Amino acid sequence: MPTTSITIRMDEDLKKQAESLFDNLGMNMTTAFTVFAKAAVRQQRIPFELAADPFYSDANMERLIRAAKDIDAGKWTIRETVEAEND
Repeated sequence: MPTTSITIRMDEDLKKQAESLFDNLGMNMTTAFTVFAKAAVRQQRIPFELAADPFYSDANMERLIRAAKDIDAGKWTIRETVEAEND
């Protein structure tokens, strides 16, 4: 079967992490992407679940807009402080 080339651009650090993972699994980047493409074609979908960040849900965005309006109107108090978690 004839083969063809594709070019994929991604963050350099992500590429290194992916290459390390795939190497640990006994494959290279080409094999990993071929496995992905074959699974997608066979299943006729992305072969894993895709989910949006719940922060951007309609309900949360409405809450944030209401809160911003209250802040602009001077009607706000700090109720809780949340510390950011490091990835």
